[in-house]
Amino acid sequence: MSSRRSRNITEEEINELISKLQSLLPESRRRGAGRASASKLLKETCNYIKSLHREVDDLSDRLADLMSTMDNNSAQAEIIRSLLRS
Repeated sequence: MSSRRSRNITEEEINELISKLQSLLPESRRRGAGRASASKLLKETCNYIKSLHREVDDLSDRLADLMSTMDNNSAQAEIIRSLLRS
């Protein structure tokens, strides 16, 4: 049995969270067309996160390709390694 008590979230809190989420999405800022519905905003958020995952995967692949073509002891390889450690 959990000792946590359930708490109802108020509509005002939901509206505040939706507003914060909307401010994080580039599409929402560009559109500037008031407040989107919560369901549309959640769909946009999911799509945005998926696109960020695809971008990270693409950049990882490109970096792996780049690293495989250079000498591991070169100055360029050391620069890339130092950037990845940051």
